[in-house]
Amino acid sequence: MSAFELREMTADDVEQVYPLETRLFPEDAWPRDMFEAEVAQTDTRRYWVAEADGRVVGYAGMMCVLPIADVQTIAVVPEFEGRGIGTALLEAMIGESRARGADNLLLEVREDNPRAQQLYTRHGFEQIHVRRNYYPGGVSALIMELRLA
Repeated sequence: MSAFELREMTADDVEQVYPLETRLFPEDAWPRDMFEAEVAQTDTRRYWVAEADGRVVGYAGMMCVLPIADVQTIAVVPEFEGRGIGTALLEAMIGESRARGADNLLLEVREDNPRAQQLYTRHGFEQIHVRRNYYPGGVSALIMELRLA
């Protein structure tokens, strides 16, 4: 099992992150320039990458506009799932949300992604709403919230 390192995402990381995005989210991948814009907005955003064996194997990002923080994205390449990378990324976002003074951390998760739902539930998130047909193909999003305050 390879160890991984979590660090702040830089504009240079988009070179590795964007191909992962299109691989992991083929139907609704973010455009490359969106990643570049998000990483540059450090006043309201924070992004991380997880590296193993010299390559990016996971990434995540959040937005915080008080009093609410929002998980913008979180992803781990399938070959590296089950190694604690998703947990580390999520915990980084929870910690940053608290540090910035957010009352709540929100996220959307596909209703057909029980693995991610379990990760969020283990960290205290609760489902508060459903957005019907939110994702391509008519898949609904579960809106989940972690109360921080």
